[in-house]
Amino acid sequence: MSRLRFSMVENAIARKAQPVDLPDGRPTEYFGSAVFNKKTMQKYLPSAAYSELLDTMNNHTQLTRSLADSVAYGMKQWAIDMGATHYTHWFQPLTGGTAEKHDAFLEFNSEGLPIEQFSGSLLSQQEGDASSFPNGGTRSTFEARGYSAWDPTSPAFVVEDTLCIPTIFVSYNGDSLDFKTPLLKSIEQVSRAATAVCKFFDPTVKRVNSFLGWEQEYFLVDEGLWAARPDLVLTGRTLMGHESSKNQQLEDHYFGAIPQRVVAFMRDLEFECWRLGIPAKTRHNEVAPGQFEIAPIFENANLANDHNLLLMTLMSKVASKHNFKVLLHEKPFKGINGSGKHCNWSLGIDGGKNLFSPGKTDKDNLRFVSFMAATLDAVFKHNALLKATIASATNAHRLGANEAPPAIISVFLGRQIADLFSAIEKSETEETVHVEGKSGFRLSLQHIPELFIDNTDRNRTSPFAFTGNRFEFRAVGSTANCAGVITAINTAVAQSLVEFKNEVDILISNGVSTPKAVYTIARKFIVRSKAIHFDGNGYSDEWKKEAKERGLDVESSVPLILDNYMSKSTIDLFESMGVMNRTELQTRAEVYWETYTKKIQIEARVMGDLVMNHILPVASSYQAELLDKVFKIRTIFDQDKAAEIGERDMSLIEKISKHIAATRMHVDKMVAARRVANIIDNEREKAIKYHDTVAPEIENAREFVDKLELIVDNERWTLPKYRELLFLR
Repeated sequence: MSRLRFSMVENAIARKAQPVDLPDGRPTEYFGSAVFNKKTMQKYLPSAAYSELLDTMNNHTQLTRSLADSVAYGMKQWAIDMGATHYTHWFQPLTGGTAEKHDAFLEFNSEGLPIEQFSGSLLSQQEGDASSFPNGGTRSTFEARGYSAWDPTSPAFVVEDTLCIPTIFVSYNGDSLDFKTPLLKSIEQVSRAATAVCKFFDPTVKRVNSFLGWEQEYFLVDEGLWAARPDLVLTGRTLMGHESSKNQQLEDHYFGAIPQRVVAFMRDLEFECWRLGIPAKTRHNEVAPGQFEIAPIFENANLANDHNLLLMTLMSKVASKHNFKVLLHEKPFKGINGSGKHCNWSLGIDGGKNLFSPGKTDKDNLRFVSFMAATLDAVFKHNALLKATIASATNAHRLGANEAPPAIISVFLGRQIADLFSAIEKSETEETVHVEGKSGFRLSLQHIPELFIDNTDRNRTSPFAFTGNRFEFRAVGSTANCAGVITAINTAVAQSLVEFKNEVDILISNGVSTPKAVYTIARKFIVRSKAIHFDGNGYSDEWKKEAKERGLDVESSVPLILDNYMSKSTIDLFESMGVMNRTELQTRAEVYWETYTKKIQIEARVMGDLVMNHILPVASSYQAELLDKVFKIRTIFDQDKAAEIGERDMSLIEKISKHIAATRMHVDKMVAARRVANIIDNEREKAIKYHDTVAPEIENAREFVDKLELIVDNERWTLPKYRELLFLR
């Protein structure tokens, strides 16, 4: 291999796991120590202010200015005690990540003396330049005002020397320019709608919460090797690279022993998570070499989403300490498992009762069936919208592959629930609803305890699967902000629940008993959403054909999938539920089309640069060496002997010529297609053009670059190869 590449690989091998300086004590003793949580509030706030703030957090009462001043004073004292010198409003613009502007506590009093100051007005609100964030062209550049406002339901925290305050972000006109604002509205709407339905079964129910448990998959690569791959640095994925002879085909990496260096990274990451109140629970090797997963305990959806965004930032910081680079791209390596972020979603009554858990009484089971029916109805009516929430240039490489759900939304229920729904569908009269709990069986090995089997198996090909007491949306990409998905699910389910309650009320007003009315409407929802239920193999070609016949959305082009943000059903949904208006939806569609275009544009530029400045010069140089060798053979040996000796070299020379010509041809086509697309003003049409003409040429060029990698002398190849990137030493 080239001297540079050899040096980088050698350095990667030489690196050892660094000892982690973990604090004394158990995680339970320092969990949340960097968070302005209830325990901290009690210490730093007056008792009256603490009680009033709890009321705001729990019951969403109006936040008064006097309360904001009291909280700001206590929060500042705590932050300074934690070593903070700055504060920031931490928000979630439509980039998909987070944003922050740091201001010092430093002020000067009337006598010109320096003081540390932080008021309720600074806590509650800040103004930022909204025109500098994605806004979908809905605002002119000179219309710059944007406002961030404190979200008291998500606690502040300290990272290094900065107090971070979770906030929403809206335009001067009040339109949301972030992910958090619609999420908070959707949480309120699904709570209201679900509470109203719960009252059919228990009039004392006051609130229903939306819960989220994410599973974050990621790759780790050596930082030095990452730096030597311009495609990884600039796009997050390898635009070229032949697969390693050994990758994941032996299925030996999944749940295998975690490499020592990686364990050191994980320990350090978990420590930072626990300090910041992120309830990290699970860690393990994922399917592909170099791929791993971290997952937390379920939390309120708003807080869980904040924690996931914070985690992604922490991962990058901690990885650098261990000479790693975290790859969150959905498909950084071709031919092996990609990375998702499974979003486990559920609804629960205050006190812990999960509405998707079958109960021990007929009433509980009828409630379970009602919420299941409403959810299926919501997913059926808005399956195209749900697909739009997970569609992106990066996730497009993953969806439809063997390790990920197909680009068709369907719901897996499992045999037991499917049989129950089938029985309800066939019975028009009210019957006792019985749902089996976990059953047990024993193996023939006496020393093995009884195994308890869940009431549903898992279907890894289903994008939206019921997994026992929650729904797991498996199609979400690893780089995604979960709020986009959860907002859509909450809003769609809220709409179905409102309709459910209204129809039950009509039957009751006509003299039908409550159980009979609930059963009748639940059955109606189950029957009309039957098309969304599929427990089979979602990867099969037969399913793609059948899904289309069922009326499900089978579109696979990301720009066209994004059209669903502006469909009549989507606009009616969000406006009727008060979650987003037409302008806010238009903003998102425009931003996502523009982002898609820019992602492909960057990849095309990087591909062109690598081909012209790395690949073709190296391949041509090796070809020239072979030609020189053949020429010398012909000067030494007679014609027949020279032909015999040089036959293999001539074959390689011809292959290299063929692959160079094909690579150059596709790069030229890619550049030409980009020029045509770039003059299109309409963001949607430009995205479609990039999808149809530019993206395919990137993959076409890659095919021949990867063939060259197999032919060109390993010593000449300048880019670290898959076998060097994937297997951590």
